[in-house]
Amino acid sequence: MKVFVLLALLVAAAQADVYLHQPRGSNNRLDEANRDRNNANRLFDSQNNNRGGSNVGGIYYYEGSQVHFEWTNQHSCNDDNNHCELIIQYSCESAMRDGSTTRTIPDNPSQCRGFNCETDLKYGMHENFDYYQNCKYRSRNMGLFIADRNLNGKSARFTRQNNGGTRRGYECPEERDYYPYWGPTQWKDVVIMTSDVTRCPYYQNTSQNVQPRFACQVPDPYFQYRKRCGTGGKGYIIPITQEECEMVSWNYNRDARSTVCAKSITAYDPTHPVTGENSSLVLWGQWVEYPSHGIAAPDCQEAPWSRDNHLGNGIGGFPNTYNWTIPSLNHNFCVFRMRYNISTSEIDSWSSTNWTDFNADKPRPGQPTYIPIWDQVRINETTARSRGYVFRQNPVVHMFGDTKNIPLRLAINTNQFSRTFQDRTHTFAVRTRPEELKDTVIHNVQVRGKRGNIVQTYPGVEYDYSPNRLQVAQNDYIHFQWTGSNTNPNNNDGQGRRGTDRHNVLQLSGPVYDERPPQNPLNFETVNGHFGRSYPQHLDNATFLGLSRTDLDLLATLTSYQFRGEMSELDDAGTYFDLGPRQATSIGTYQYMCSRNNNFSNRSQKGKIIVGLQSIIYKMIGWNGGDIELTGGTNKLSVPRGTFTQPQNMRLEHWKTTDCQQLLETLGSRIYGEGETASDCLALFPETQLASGEKSVWMTMKLNSNEANGKIRIYQTTTSSANSWTEVTVDNSNAESVTFQAQSGGIYVAKKEPNVALIASITAACAVIGFILLGTIFYFKRYPGKWSKIRTNTAQSLQYTVRSFQSKV
Repeated sequence: MKVFVLLALLVAAAQADVYLHQPRGSNNRLDEANRDRNNANRLFDSQNNNRGGSNVGGIYYYEGSQVHFEWTNQHSCNDDNNHCELIIQYSCESAMRDGSTTRTIPDNPSQCRGFNCETDLKYGMHENFDYYQNCKYRSRNMGLFIADRNLNGKSARFTRQNNGGTRRGYECPEERDYYPYWGPTQWKDVVIMTSDVTRCPYYQNTSQNVQPRFACQVPDPYFQYRKRCGTGGKGYIIPITQEECEMVSWNYNRDARSTVCAKSITAYDPTHPVTGENSSLVLWGQWVEYPSHGIAAPDCQEAPWSRDNHLGNGIGGFPNTYNWTIPSLNHNFCVFRMRYNISTSEIDSWSSTNWTDFNADKPRPGQPTYIPIWDQVRINETTARSRGYVFRQNPVVHMFGDTKNIPLRLAINTNQFSRTFQDRTHTFAVRTRPEELKDTVIHNVQVRGKRGNIVQTYPGVEYDYSPNRLQVAQNDYIHFQWTGSNTNPNNNDGQGRRGTDRHNVLQLSGPVYDERPPQNPLNFETVNGHFGRSYPQHLDNATFLGLSRTDLDLLATLTSYQFRGEMSELDDAGTYFDLGPRQATSIGTYQYMCSRNNNFSNRSQKGKIIVGLQSIIYKMIGWNGGDIELTGGTNKLSVPRGTFTQPQNMRLEHWKTTDCQQLLETLGSRIYGEGETASDCLALFPETQLASGEKSVWMTMKLNSNEANGKIRIYQTTTSSANSWTEVTVDNSNAESVTFQAQSGGIYVAKKEPNVALIASITAACAVIGFILLGTIFYFKRYPGKWSKIRTNTAQSLQYTVRSFQSKV
């Protein structure tokens, strides 16, 4: 079977680094006290600048809490200049560790303590020893495009970007360079952010989250023999096709007696199968299925826009971000991994062309690879080759042909057309929630950046809270936690003891004079602290999130980990702080600072938390569609694939009926429609046209428990025209919820229509009873003797009944 794989996610352009800032990326650093890392090959191949990354520091998350990712990538994404993918993954393994030395873990067990590198804890390790050995002796995919590079071997450790087979930790170079990878991997997918979102169905359907992988398992005696005696001229031991795998055999009668490495081991010959008593002495290669990870398919969406030659913020001046809810992992050793893949338009990565044909046209390394550049510049092949329009290393082109001899050398590095970069975090833990935090929403607030000014920290960033803008609902929980290092370069700028990271949280003082714009009618909260101030509020007057005075003291002075000492600049505190999740009980906007690092005109470390009345969830949704579910899952927005042509920053809010009515009254309106209000309000933003024609978004709204019966109607309005209500057609309703289609944002509410039939029936019954009563009165007025006789007979009957009852008693 011939292997053919599309050039799915290769990457291009030199020094297009990617750096994780939150959670903190390592870039292969450990605890170096210098700006450059000591060892770029310690754990993985980043291909980033040596000055990137943060020193080691531990952190943990509660399962189900919100993790906020921030990063920078040097070259553009979701822009015309290149094709790109940003992929976030995680892995949790008991042997994962940060280590205590910057040296690379050995490939030879004899160099490790106890002849076991996996248990030698001084070395950092992400992938394990067996994983790398399998990669080292496994055939590389011969169907991949290698340009004009001379790969020094045929195993999976040799790739176009790593043609020398350099080892970085126990990472497999081929798995690193290509996504989705065809072999089994320990990495689980969180999200793929791509410039071509129409590829999302492919990525999601082929992810190992949901699809198994297959690989060859050769007999161990065969593997050990080949490993000791060479690969038999193939350059590898383990095949990657089922056909070749099942031809591998080991015959104990024939092969085990061999002591000479030159003795050949015959492959399985299907025309002469081993039968009879000798068949049990033969081991065969097995084509083994490795199950999927058994988790949900990864999210997939448009990559956020970023510009070229810029390690900075995205649109609006804010970092490019992604929010993820941590699943139930309950593990102490996990790592996040982010890869940044870019490619140029010279190569159609998704074409059906077999790349082996391109490689076969290369007579020797350094000669042009067969890619029809002439088709792109619209000249014939002969002319193109004579004028240098070929895909090769740094070609010299003659733009003007024979008319002018003006050669121009192009800066084309064929091992970087395309190219992959990556960053990984230090290890972190995921913990189960204590009982008192079950069914609650937890937001993590941490610190990004490291000590130094903007030049000294580059390509990292200076200190900041992450996220530094957070919006939560009243009674949500906020988990303040951060880590840092005591081994930053001593000559880096900053306050306090040289080389140290320290942080705290203090509510800012209020404004000195009124400079706020008019209050947004959507906001009921007051502002506590002014972002333009540099002085904190006195703790006696601080109202920060409604926290107790004890918690305010802990955030300000870190006293849970330090008793007294020199704390004016937090020097005697440790690098790690954990307040634990705390409930935000007080509604308002709270703006806060760090007393040590907020050095006006040099660096700013401030944050803002808005605590609102209602539950709010933001999510970027594009062509691939997606869902937003509020707490409990009943109130939900669903956007089918293909509804949007451009990514939309969607926001879904849940307003209690009283709050909704209060807002509408502020806007000069009221909840519309006859009958009783059957639900709280759902607010969907933006309040613009989201879909048209046959396309629409789907909304599910929870009904009040006493509104199960009766016909439900849905009404919609907007904050800009609150007196104009539109009825929306109900698609389906049951005792708990109602589902309907919408084509625009706005405020939605359910009303229970009065039961006209029941009212009519009751009215008719009352009318009949009234008619009988009036007729009776008219009859006895006309014949009064009849009424007297009935009264006398009734009294006598009652007297007889009483006597009869008494006698029986």
